[in-house]
Amino acid sequence: MPLANRLKTWAKSVKRDGVTLWFAARHPQAPWYAKALGVFVVAYALSPIDLIPDFIPVLGYLDDVLLLPGLIWLVIRLIPAPVLQECREQADLWIKTEGGKPTSRIGAVLIVAIWIGASLALWHWWVRPWLAA
Repeated sequence: MPLANRLKTWAKSVKRDGVTLWFAARHPQAPWYAKALGVFVVAYALSPIDLIPDFIPVLGYLDDVLLLPGLIWLVIRLIPAPVLQECREQADLWIKTEGGKPTSRIGAVLIVAIWIGASLALWHWWVRPWLAA
């Protein structure tokens, strides 16, 4: 199988598993720790805003290529097999009927809050002492 086809297959499975986590976060038999981490990962994965903007060379795509798939893989490992199978079936059906992935406004708010917090921390650490001098 050529590399391009393997990458497309991998990307589709990551997309499906992201939607799977969306369903697993609401499943009553999923462990609480998997739900908690899953909600965070789903909110970030489905957010229309990236933590690291894509226009930043190399780093912009780092979260899309390494961070997000790694977090999805971790949460998938925390979910029991029967629950995972049921949620994957729901995700496959949802992708077929809706044709895409859902979006998360909560994820967008979370990313904006992180950026605001980082900006305030940078201000207090770097700019504020410079102005006081």
